Amino acid sequence: MFFVPEIIEKKKRGLKLSKEEIEFIVNGYVAGKIPDYQVSALLMAIYFKGMDEEETTNLTMAMAYSGEIVDFSSIEGIKVDKHSTGGIADTTTLVLLPLAASVGVKVAKMSGRGLGHTGGTIDKLESIPGFRCELGDKEFIDAVNTIGAAITGQSKNLVPADKMLYALRDVTATVDSIPLIASSIMSKKIAGGADKIILDVKFGNGAFMKNYEDALKLGTLMVKIGQLAGRETVAYITDMDQPLGLAIGNTIEVIEAAETLKGRGHKDLLSLCLEFASEMMILAQVEKDKNKAVERLEASIDSGKALDKLKEIIASQGGNPEVLEDYSLLPKAKYELEVKAPADGFVKQIDAVRLGLASMKIGAGRQKKEDIIDPAVGIWIYKKVGEEVTKGEPFAKILANDKEKLTWAADEARAAFEFSREPKEKRKVIWAKITKNGVSEL
Repeated sequence: MFFVPEIIEKKKRGLKLSKEEIEFIVNGYVAGKIPDYQVSALLMAIYFKGMDEEETTNLTMAMAYSGEIVDFSSIEGIKVDKHSTGGIADTTTLVLLPLAASVGVKVAKMSGRGLGHTGGTIDKLESIPGFRCELGDKEFIDAVNTIGAAITGQSKNLVPADKMLYALRDVTATVDSIPLIASSIMSKKIAGGADKIILDVKFGNGAFMKNYEDALKLGTLMVKIGQLAGRETVAYITDMDQPLGLAIGNTIEVIEAAETLKGRGHKDLLSLCLEFASEMMILAQVEKDKNKAVERLEASIDSGKALDKLKEIIASQGGNPEVLEDYSLLPKAKYELEVKAPADGFVKQIDAVRLGLASMKIGAGRQKKEDIIDPAVGIWIYKKVGEEVTKGEPFAKILANDKEKLTWAADEARAAFEFSREPKEKRKVIWAKITKNGVSEL
């Protein structure tokens, strides 16, 4: 029998917690036997003293098994999941899901809603008329076996410990602890039923991790947790110092995904999707050679096969696939306003967080619930860092259903963009890849 204050005292002194002690805390907290104030004290001790890889893995597994575990064994083939730590204009999943499925990868995707200034995949897909993200287990599994991919919201019973601990971390200023972040992410991936996992660990202005070194630590730790838990895991460290794509908003990100699958997407978004999809092909054992995998993916885009796969996914989940050809069928904002460059020059910097928050605030408060964002609104950007602008040339466009918010968001966009007379070197999108064999800088 364990005594909670002794466990807190042990971690406060920087000592290692046993697997049994960690399970006692997690299970007791979920069962309501251990109060918030004691768990808060332990979280603070972990924040300052840290956890080693074994402790973090034990915490991850205790959290993963605090609720139901998804069983995808009836889905044929190797299931590969991808998780992003969150970013701005990160439309990757909407492109990646059909792209990988179009070349034979089985993608059983469980996604969440937006968090803070970052958009959620479920929110984006629900802007498609009729699209259902809440699927029963049989319906979900049948869809993956039949068309190769499906996407659903996370079950309420999946990893309840994470929901409870995250809420506590949020109010105790312990969110930015690498062991706690790693266990939160990996517990959901392990409980989510994937055989193999790709992680997109973002860093920069628009990400939760602000610098490369911390992102590298987080990615390395999560790969090790995955290996210790018996799930092959690959992590990429990617740039989020500016928006990844050009669209920030639910409906317009669906449009950008369609344009990318038609071969007209921004090269930053496309390059990331090709890298992830080719890695998924290798992990799923549908291709052995990386270059050949990329060739097959590019051919799928060129032939229209990848776009057709997205249409299949939409149709199978109750949505209207015609929205990918006729964008007027999607929710449309009443007002548009282009934001123009004040002088000739180059884009020096973009405050991605400011744009993400602005897009969210444009659409907040129009529905019955404040946390539901109007899907029609958002911000298109026309320029990225290092690109040239001329005086009077539009560099962004605001979409809104409220005139006051339209002009306010235009001011936010002007403040988010910084210009210079000289061009700034463009940052690379992918910085490093982490596997069980170590780190490779790209």
